[in-house]
Amino acid sequence: MTRSLKVAVQMDPIGGIDIKGDSTFALMLEAQNRGHQLWHYHPRDLAMSNRRVTAWAQPVEVRREHGNHATLGETVELDLGEVDVVLMRQDPPFDMAYITATHILQHIHPKTLVVNDPAEVRNAPEKLYVLQYPELMPETLVTADRRAILRFREKHGDIILKPLFGNGGAGVFHLRPDDPNIASLLEMFTERSREPLMVQKYVPAVRKGDKRIILVDGEIGGAINRVPAEGESRSNMHVGGKATQTTLTDQEREICARIGPDLRARGLIFVGIDVIGDYLTEINVTSPTGLQEIARFDNIFLERAIWDAIEAKVTPR
Repeated sequence: MTRSLKVAVQMDPIGGIDIKGDSTFALMLEAQNRGHQLWHYHPRDLAMSNRRVTAWAQPVEVRREHGNHATLGETVELDLGEVDVVLMRQDPPFDMAYITATHILQHIHPKTLVVNDPAEVRNAPEKLYVLQYPELMPETLVTADRRAILRFREKHGDIILKPLFGNGGAGVFHLRPDDPNIASLLEMFTERSREPLMVQKYVPAVRKGDKRIILVDGEIGGAINRVPAEGESRSNMHVGGKATQTTLTDQEREICARIGPDLRARGLIFVGIDVIGDYLTEINVTSPTGLQEIARFDNIFLERAIWDAIEAKVTPR
């Protein structure tokens, strides 16, 4: 593609990002290098009236310079129906505000290409979408029913308990067979939310790491391994997990081959899946990360492949 695209990036405030690790920043740099015009806005700045979707947005220039990585222009009311691409890149939690944003953006897609497809993002929360592939997962239960959770724990002994719509490893508990805290934890979760919980059989292979595999338009792009810190059962980098270089096993490639065509058919261009041992545990479609770590370890710049896929799908104006 030779023409310049108008690209609006819906994200958290750009001033606070880590430019060494943020995947959205890598996508913005690549878009800018291709000559595309960038706009930045926050999800709360979205509005819709008479089927017209707008956002209070600022033109932005980005650079890999610590402390001076973005220059924002004057705020204007931007008609998102007149831009070419919207990158929906705000971080979870996947709450009603997130869901509402998908409903609003659905009104401009696909004339304005929203990445990922907002209706499919809404229909694919990380810990629920993955349930379509039970043959690839560790044994899993989703419920708010205390009796079912206690029966699952009695069967498996060693379990993981986590909120269904959490993120970054927050609220994830590893309960060993002799752990007496399950009743207290269930009381705490029940008091805080009416949502069901996800309960999984513990996979000891997590001590060796939790692989994040990036798929671009359904195809394997690259991967990193995230190793938990000492004394932790969570491998999320938010809680001290360390990214390391990795290669994919035959089983991991088979998992990707199984789910890749579904992702492509749903318009999920940029997806990060999590694999522990031989098991698929999550499919991340909201704001996946890992691009910059893969670039450092393997010299593979997946933001280029992502933009190639986006440009191939943009509706000519």
